[in-house]
Amino acid sequence: MKKTYLGSCHCGGVRFECEADLARDTSRCNCSICAKTRYWKVLVKADKFRLLQGEDSLTDYQFGSSTVHHLFCSRCGVKPFGRAYLDITFLGEVVRGEFYAVNVACLDDATAGELAGAHVRYEDGWNDAWESAPAETKYL
Repeated sequence: MKKTYLGSCHCGGVRFECEADLARDTSRCNCSICAKTRYWKVLVKADKFRLLQGEDSLTDYQFGSSTVHHLFCSRCGVKPFGRAYLDITFLGEVVRGEFYAVNVACLDDATAGELAGAHVRYEDGWNDAWESAPAETKYL
């Protein structure tokens, strides 16, 4: 069930609100940046995401195809979310438009029960096989 969450970076300089369904929509990836940061995300459509504070504190990092804007707080270094425009078919669904990849760990009001009950889908980003899980997921 979708719920509205409040989130922030570590220092509180960046604050946001988003509507997400943690029981259904979270994922972890083994691509180079997600594996190094142990990033746990939930995809949120642009109309379900609102930046409340701190746009001027965000630093944009891009690499590879520069498809994703990895946004970090310039003060504390935490990545509360990333942003991308997607036009793909994923798990049988057309995913098109602007999306936010929200860091689940930055959702301030997600309860321990919601986090423990979250469904995690694993993605093999290292091999660009996004619809498949990597052979090993325990380290993610």
